[in-house]
Amino acid sequence: MHLDHGHDHLGAVSADAHRPDGRRRALRIGLGGPVGSGKTATVAALCRELRDTLSLAVVTNDIYTREDAEFLLRHAVLPPERIRAVETGACPHTAIRDDISANLEAVEELEDAVGPLDLILVESGGDNLTATFSKGLVDAQIFVIDVAGGDDIPRKGGPGVTAADLLVVNKTDLAPYVGSDLERMARDAGEQRGELPVAFTSLRAENGVAPVADWVRARIGAWTA
Repeated sequence: MHLDHGHDHLGAVSADAHRPDGRRRALRIGLGGPVGSGKTATVAALCRELRDTLSLAVVTNDIYTREDAEFLLRHAVLPPERIRAVETGACPHTAIRDDISANLEAVEELEDAVGPLDLILVESGGDNLTATFSKGLVDAQIFVIDVAGGDDIPRKGGPGVTAADLLVVNKTDLAPYVGSDLERMARDAGEQRGELPVAFTSLRAENGVAPVADWVRARIGAWTA
């Protein structure tokens, strides 16, 4: 199921599209959302879908561990040199919104080591509905929620739900088992987000990440135009 409000909406892109040496830098897309919503699984699926046609890398954020980076490494979604882990040591939103220095350093190290890159995915640690990325860190934000968290999540709002460039409602295959009404979630998300797009995904399904990958490709097209 894919609900897209405003197919032409690509959001603003940063005017600073080049590195200090004049080379075009990678498009940076942040992925945030609550614990267990499927952020890392979405990153893994995007890597598998895009790695043959785009040069990409990933930065993960965890408070005290490298758990998310190790998940990506175990599943070999990208070569190890294309994955960097940031241990935030504090609430996840601190490193993606307040003090972004560690993430910026990781991004720059990746571009120096394996660049030029088309895309860098920056995954936040699990956070709440207020999680947002600094515009100094990413050019666009994806916010991931899941149906098991309750079909009232879109209605509750919060900056992640209302303002992210793309809202992903994940694990739709679980809806019948947890009593979530997908049509209600679509309606509530539309009311909260206006013209901003919403994608419904089940990563267990074949090509389940397709609506998110298509959106990313459109962003890449706008970035490189």
